[in-house]
Amino acid sequence: MILYIKNMVCNRCKMVVKAELEKLGITALNIELGEVTIEKDLDASEKAQLDLVLKELGFELIDDKKSRYIEKIKSLIIELIHEQNNDLKITLSDYLSQNVYHDYFYLSNLFSEIEGTTIEKYFIAQKIERVKELLAYKELSLGEIAFQLNYSSVAHLSNQFKKVTGLSPSHFKNIRLGGRKSLDEV
Repeated sequence: MILYIKNMVCNRCKMVVKAELEKLGITALNIELGEVTIEKDLDASEKAQLDLVLKELGFELIDDKKSRYIEKIKSLIIELIHEQNNDLKITLSDYLSQNVYHDYFYLSNLFSEIEGTTIEKYFIAQKIERVKELLAYKELSLGEIAFQLNYSSVAHLSNQFKKVTGLSPSHFKNIRLGGRKSLDEV
């Protein structure tokens, strides 16, 4: 059985969900962002108990197909930016279509309808959060960050950063804002 879980957006989320499943005696065969394959089907009371535990931790079981598509899109984008460093050899639209197994036009309209923003704006917001994270670490130059996140230039990164945050990357770095958001809040 596959469970779809909302707000499961990072490796720590996967560890927390796995631990909670183990506490409930549920064996996870595979855990991915937003998806958990378990050994056996859950009955209604087990599913309700799991949903209650997950909600207390900021997660939620997803039952409807459209919500699963949205969470899959979000998980793919987060994984792409935060784990694969935006190392994409094809367009974002092709990447999403291939991994969600649906036409991008449908996915784009569905995402906009449910989330109130476009996939592209969500993608940019996630990239900017990653830039903030990398700036906070102070290990990479802005040029290295731009290269790592597949920006065409430092100027492009700077312009996009300023448009989203209202600050230049260097100003953000200098004032050391704690203005980062958790991934599920972007």
